[in-house]
Amino acid sequence: MSRPAGAKRRFERIAFIASSAPEATAARERLVRRYGDAAPAEADVIVALGGDGLMLQTLHGALDRRTPIYGMNRGSVGFLMNEYRESGLTKRLEEAQASLIHPLLMRATDAGGAHVVAHAINEVSLLRQSYQAAKLAVSVDGKERMAELIADGLLVATPAGSTAYNLSANGPILPLDAPLLALTPISPFRPRRWRGALLPDHASLTIEVLEGDKRPVAAVADHTEMRDVRRVDVSMDRERTLVLLHDPGHSLDERILREQFGY
Repeated sequence: MSRPAGAKRRFERIAFIASSAPEATAARERLVRRYGDAAPAEADVIVALGGDGLMLQTLHGALDRRTPIYGMNRGSVGFLMNEYRESGLTKRLEEAQASLIHPLLMRATDAGGAHVVAHAINEVSLLRQSYQAAKLAVSVDGKERMAELIADGLLVATPAGSTAYNLSANGPILPLDAPLLALTPISPFRPRRWRGALLPDHASLTIEVLEGDKRPVAAVADHTEMRDVRRVDVSMDRERTLVLLHDPGHSLDERILREQFGY
């Protein structure tokens, strides 16, 4: 069906963002000549050219705008990206399927009482800083669920992030629309057979660092790190919604499902 004369396109103003990789910057120059370029703050859609690292940076930049983001792979890893093609971009954008995701909100406090508040699209991780394993206590909705976990660390992953670090740590892959969070230990020593937990995504987690002077721990929300933490609170931020666009048949739901079957 043709568009009536003078009708406004769904995505008329496109902003192109590229990683520093030569193939990404060259692609951006060609696409800008072909489709124009809008400022990200004024765009109807942002097209990210690079790998998953750039996509995470772009998503963080759009936290307060809800601008849809469509990635094309010009990097080494492209789980969140679409296939790169220069032709027919406007049509692809109009036909793309949207995936809605909410980020995690991390509130961390260090040994000196300083605070950091940061968002995570994939996961919030607590990681040992020294040769000694971390000792952590875990509470869910104000109730202590584990008095002592001895491990290299612990992470809280969203469904969108469950195929990233969480999967490498033998955590479960979560369907995108599952109302769950994955709580996954990293190389657990005690309890030896504990492999993590699935929590409702409305749960609030508190992770306290035990023996922090002797066993220092860092907290990381995607790219934001705070060292020598003593307490980390994690919850899902439902006030912020991110919109990812994927070509039909290649939605984020479909990609996560494929990961569960190993292809």
